[in-house]
Order: sequence, then structure tokens, then C-alpha cells
Amino acid sequence: MSDSRKSRKAAIPDPASDGPRVLARWMPDRRSFWQRTFYMAVIFGFVAVWTLYLLDNPYLWTAPLAAFIAVFGRAAYLKSEILAQGWVMTETTLNGPQGRIVPLASVAEVKSFLGDVVIVTRAGEKHLIKYPADPEPVVRRIKAALP
Repeated sequence: MSDSRKSRKAAIPDPASDGPRVLARWMPDRRSFWQRTFYMAVIFGFVAVWTLYLLDNPYLWTAPLAAFIAVFGRAAYLKSEILAQGWVMTETTLNGPQGRIVPLASVAEVKSFLGDVVIVTRAGEKHLIKYPADPEPVVRRIKAALP
């Protein structure tokens, strides 16, 4: 197993083997990550061109170039970190990156928003499952596991 695959697997939270049974695992989808990065670069490019146009700057071509360099540079820098942030659903909890633990009994709402999955608890906490390949099956699976 390659080092990058080991580190990705190690970053997935995993409950103790004698604890609740794991029902599902979700990792960010690489294609979805790059597709949304491209959309973000296009949007920022248009905003930058419009801003330069309003300022009567004659070098409008620099705006989309700068936007693409900035957005794709950021994406390349953060890719390994973002793509390692997986979620694990057990019979009782959703375990996310950075030690997030969301008891299924406390989940008030699960919905898809802009290609991500939003989990809202009864206490008002919001959690995001980022870059799923297809968010709707994730939403259905979590809703089916709710008590």
C-alpha cells in the first residue's frame, strides 16, 4: 500500500473494534473536488474581470489568469488534506474528521446543499460532509439510520 493511501486511511476516524458496527464510510471524491475547484475559479475570474472593468483597467486578461492561478494553487496545496477527511457512520454515531462525533439521536436534519451533505443537530450544530461523489445516496443512507 502506498504512503498516501496509508495516510488517507489513517485519517478516517474509526470507532473501536468492540464498539458499534460500522454501517458506512464516505471519503471525498477527487473528481468532485477538482470539478468544484474549476467552477470556483471561473466564478472568481468573472468577478475579477468585472471589477477591473469597473475600475477602467485596460488589462482585463490578467483577472481570469490570476483567479485560476490562485484557486488552483490553493487546491493543489490543500488537496491531500481535504481528500483525507472522511466520515464513518456506526449504528449510533457519525464520526468525522478532527474528532467530530455526532450522535445519530441528536441529528435533526440531513440535506444536500451545493453538492455537499449538511448535518444539523437539535442543538444547532452544523457539520459538512464535503465532496461526496453523489450526495443524495449519502443523505438517504443517513436518514435511514436515524432513530
